Amino acid sequence: MSRRAVILGGTGQLGVATARTLLDDGWSVTLAHRGERTTPAGALQEARTLLVERSDVDALVDLCRGADLVLDCLAFAPDDAAVHGRLVGDVGSVVVVSTASVYRGESGTWLDTATGEDDFPVLPVPVAESHATVDADGDPGYSAQKAALERALLAIDGLPVTILRPGAIHGPHSPALREWFFIKRALDGRERIPLAHRGESRFSTSASVNVAELVRLAGERPGRRVLNAVDDPAPTALEIGHAVLAHLGRTAEFVLLDGGPVDGVGAHPWAVPRPVVLSMEAARVELGYEPVGSHRATIGSAVDWMLDAVRDADWRERFPALATRYGAACWFDYDAEDRLLAR
Repeated sequence: MSRRAVILGGTGQLGVATARTLLDDGWSVTLAHRGERTTPAGALQEARTLLVERSDVDALVDLCRGADLVLDCLAFAPDDAAVHGRLVGDVGSVVVVSTASVYRGESGTWLDTATGEDDFPVLPVPVAESHATVDADGDPGYSAQKAALERALLAIDGLPVTILRPGAIHGPHSPALREWFFIKRALDGRERIPLAHRGESRFSTSASVNVAELVRLAGERPGRRVLNAVDDPAPTALEIGHAVLAHLGRTAEFVLLDGGPVDGVGAHPWAVPRPVVLSMEAARVELGYEPVGSHRATIGSAVDWMLDAVRDADWRERFPALATRYGAACWFDYDAEDRLLAR
């Protein structure tokens, strides 16, 4: 009899990657989703799909009861732990997706609160799961709510829950692939690409296939744990640029600027003034985890998927989250770049 998995948020980026990993491993998979995205064709045809609202706790409990594995990609706030509290004794393993941004810097700041280099969090390199997290009850921000969700889950006695903390996620079906910063420049034939902080910024990336592998392992080895879920080693922004251009068969000169962006020029999605690099040692010890691949080895599928997605479409309409979440509308001021580079 095959093992049964339920994925809440099953048509999202991590849900799709995990479903493929589990199906390949012989699991039966149910993709529960809200109908906001269509189910990808092809490799997921063996999965069952079901429309359900995250707020319908009774329906979710009925769906998840008796499952060997439940992956929750949608949980955001502490109230979302209620579903899992009702599954104690009735589920094999629960995995909930949190975020790397829950970590608190030495001075008490965190990513959501940083306004510039002066208050950007100072974190150890690498950050272990035991490092302090945001503790700001009542703060509606993303990181504070995720940290509160983690505490709520760990407070449920007897719940076999694995909490995963990914970084900058990449992979097919991304709603906002940061690598578009380099992809579009390659398509536009840009021969010089300026990068702030000399391209040395590191913000841990997370290949969706690597996160999916962690979910699979947690399904096989239930426990109560918090694990980082990032690519190891963490690439620099310059290394990411080289990887994307190499996959596209393009070349460009990277102009490495000292310090931060100059009038916006040199800004990029990984332009952090201090490193945010997470350790994967605990995952190796707890789960025997070995990554599916490095950032360079896994980024090609994401690039190909995005190229196909924007074919015959305006990227701003196809990927509005790039502009709203990462400010991509300001990434491609080529006139400003040319003026700076001419100087």
